[in-house]
Amino acid sequence: MSWNPTQNPECPLSEGGIETLIIPRARDVGGFEVRRALPSPKRQMVGPFIFFDQMGPAEFINDGGIDVRPHPHIGLGTVTYLYDGVFQHRDSVGSNQMIKPGEVNWMTAGKGITHSERSDKQTRGQKGKLFGIQTWIALPKDREEMEPEFEHHKKAALPVISDTGTTARLILGSAYGETSPVTMQSETFYLDVVLEPGASFPLPDTHEDRGVYITQGSVEIAGDVFEEGRMMVFRPGDKMTVKAGTQGARLMALGGATLSEKRYIWWNFVSSSKERIEQAKEDWNAADWENGPFKLPPGDDKEFIPIDPGMNKTKPKEW
Repeated sequence: MSWNPTQNPECPLSEGGIETLIIPRARDVGGFEVRRALPSPKRQMVGPFIFFDQMGPAEFINDGGIDVRPHPHIGLGTVTYLYDGVFQHRDSVGSNQMIKPGEVNWMTAGKGITHSERSDKQTRGQKGKLFGIQTWIALPKDREEMEPEFEHHKKAALPVISDTGTTARLILGSAYGETSPVTMQSETFYLDVVLEPGASFPLPDTHEDRGVYITQGSVEIAGDVFEEGRMMVFRPGDKMTVKAGTQGARLMALGGATLSEKRYIWWNFVSSSKERIEQAKEDWNAADWENGPFKLPPGDDKEFIPIDPGMNKTKPKEW
């Protein structure tokens, strides 16, 4: 039996198969505001997705840009997907990759990785925009300590599913008979869906856990209208269809199999073991880049994000 990531399994269910409605909260990341939908007090995970941030839309003037200094991860994979803009990813396995709209960066942290995300010099010299989604996927227990890896896939490599008024690009996993080339460690699906005004989109019903996040426009579900910046999580097994409003819509559809064990999360660390997170915390605080388990990214090793002293005494949360 899979572990249900709903915080309160006895919470009332809304009409139309919607189990949870999430309104993201604003957070500052590297001087850049994001909307964070997961984890939330109402719902911590959707399938293996344990973190979901909307970056932007924002416009940078003159020398502005994004600067997320090197920081660590364990026990998860991060996926970055842009609608607009460009920035540079560097990590401790030696990756140095620019990412552009429609492409995907997939970084598997496993036993430990460090990475940074910054606007490059060329981008800083001109007006620029940034709009995209960054998520974390918790790794299965038997893959939490795998060797760290990084993959980049161009837009043309991702399958596109089209129907009347609907275009869906498959970023991760499998859906509608198509499979993304991105290497997954568990069952999942993740789609970038664009709907023309009034177009309908049926969610895949072959996955245990499913949700949608609206990035642009609005959708109607069972007679209720939901605007951009909302995440809806659906009851397992229900056949669900979303219909775009009069201005059309763009949304991210996500989900997959729920995990068999609980997960703990603390700062940038995810694990099925609280002790493993405490060890990662000690390792990062030690800042031993030569002999310790964490290394800094080549080409971006002059600074890093330290753990806030006020956080050191806090304990990992159980999700």
